Amino acid sequence: MSDQTTTMSTEKKVHGTVAEFTSVDTLLAACRRIRDAGYTKTDAFTPFPVHGIDSALGIKPTVLPWIVLVCGLTGTMTALVMQIWMNGIDYKYIISGKPFISLPAFIPVAFELTILFASFGTFFGMWILNGLPKFSNPVFTDPRFDRVTDDRFFLYIDAKDAQYDQSGVEKLLGDTGSEYIQTVVEDDSEAKVPRFLFSTWVAVVALSIIPLLIVLKMRVTNSPSPRFHVFYDMDFSPSKDAQQSTTLFADARAMRPDVPGTVARGQLDMNFRTGIDMDALAALDSNRAQQLVRLLDEPTDGEAGESDAAEASSEEAQPSVMDTTPWLDDNPVGVSKETLLRGQKYFGIYCSVCHGMNGGGNGLVNRRAQKILAATWVPPSSLHDPTLYDDKYPDGKLFSTISNGIRKMPGYASQIKAEDRWAIVAYVRALQKSQNASFDLVPADKVEELKKKQAEVKEALKKQAEAEAEAAQKK
Repeated sequence: MSDQTTTMSTEKKVHGTVAEFTSVDTLLAACRRIRDAGYTKTDAFTPFPVHGIDSALGIKPTVLPWIVLVCGLTGTMTALVMQIWMNGIDYKYIISGKPFISLPAFIPVAFELTILFASFGTFFGMWILNGLPKFSNPVFTDPRFDRVTDDRFFLYIDAKDAQYDQSGVEKLLGDTGSEYIQTVVEDDSEAKVPRFLFSTWVAVVALSIIPLLIVLKMRVTNSPSPRFHVFYDMDFSPSKDAQQSTTLFADARAMRPDVPGTVARGQLDMNFRTGIDMDALAALDSNRAQQLVRLLDEPTDGEAGESDAAEASSEEAQPSVMDTTPWLDDNPVGVSKETLLRGQKYFGIYCSVCHGMNGGGNGLVNRRAQKILAATWVPPSSLHDPTLYDDKYPDGKLFSTISNGIRKMPGYASQIKAEDRWAIVAYVRALQKSQNASFDLVPADKVEELKKKQAEVKEALKKQAEAEAEAAQKK
């Protein structure tokens, strides 16, 4: 120790004592010696990671994992409480039919806030536990300390340690075999934060408030100017909607047809796709059956989908003189409440505009055509015509008519999935039975209720007829 160092240590604040070592073994031995002596505020500096240095210094496990756990749980609870309050209490809004408080639907936001809060806990917790930010370190004032990134090892004892005594520490470190022991004192750098940094920070904070004020102003005021689009493609997507044209394809169609030769999953059954008993058709005419399969699997124009192929199959399967096609008699999807409700839905969308909601053939389109005396209009058939009942018009043939169209009616194979077309067939049969149903088809527990309503309707019709007759006599 030089006289100059002693003088500096008496004039400036002492931060601690540092000792230099030339090998890992001597450093670890010194660390154990210091630990056993009862010193706890210590640190070691090495040019590379040293295994066992934590236990040699007596460093306890960090509490950072607990900080991260608490922050993560805080994020989870914050997300759940926020979503329960927003969607279940403050502003109840049904989303995709889910209940107002749907924990499975809340998981994505809860997961994100858990990760976010845990990340903040890790980042800021590490700063706090390490005493950061630290703008200067008195240890750096020693020129020999620069070799800690090369070939030297240093052991530091902080003056804040309860057992710290400068002379005692220097003697203890000397006994560990260190040839260089230096007292760490306050450096000569300016303690005050430079004024320009403070001014810069104030300016940045002030400028950061401007965007917030602009946003707040926009929320409470109206402007005749269009809004500014930061991400232009997010507001004006280049994607095309249905039935639009595009220059990307030679046919200028934005909607792309089915890939030739492919069949949708679950539609490999030819009977299901055509409404025809293919085995029976093959027995009657193998050429027609083969042609029908070929048309369905390999569209002729390379882009004709199920609709065009089914239309061709209909022409092949329906001779002009006598229909010898072996149509399916039974609906392959079966009849259930769910099937009938789905059939009712699609019947209301596609069929009722012409056939009417009750299937009587007097829908809005037909009434409009008759009102304007459309010369080329062919009135739609009433679905309650006896010739369209299942004993004369099989389910498979009705399915083919829906798929391929007839007269003015277009084919819907390209717009309605096959299973939904079969659901429409089931609903049409239900409509037909509803018009000529007998009490034998009514459940026993509903017969009396139905008879009561029937009597009420008859009585209402009788009174209406009497009122009309009385009004006619007065005239």
